[in-house]
Amino acid sequence: MIRHIVLIRFRPEISDSTIFAIFDEIAAIKAHIPGVIDIRSGKSQSPEQIERGYMHGFTVDFESWEALQAYQDHPDHKAAGAKLVAGAVGGIDGILVVDFEV
Repeated sequence: MIRHIVLIRFRPEISDSTIFAIFDEIAAIKAHIPGVIDIRSGKSQSPEQIERGYMHGFTVDFESWEALQAYQDHPDHKAAGAKLVAGAVGGIDGILVVDFEV
């Protein structure tokens, strides 16, 4: 299984309702791409409070690297990704992505 982890530092003026609407768009992709196992998103509630501004994030679990590639190539992912970049502090610089085998 491949786990795709995305952390975002959203600009302060971006509301949680806007953020969660984008996360809903990302979650809806699961119905369109074979090999997507699960999609989870949320706002940090960590008691450690060392998020360094990356207060929101999501994970996507895939059956394979090929399923991850299909997700990355999908037009719905590209549309939601553009919204993430537009809302992040510094654009793409406000987003961290890590993919690894679980």
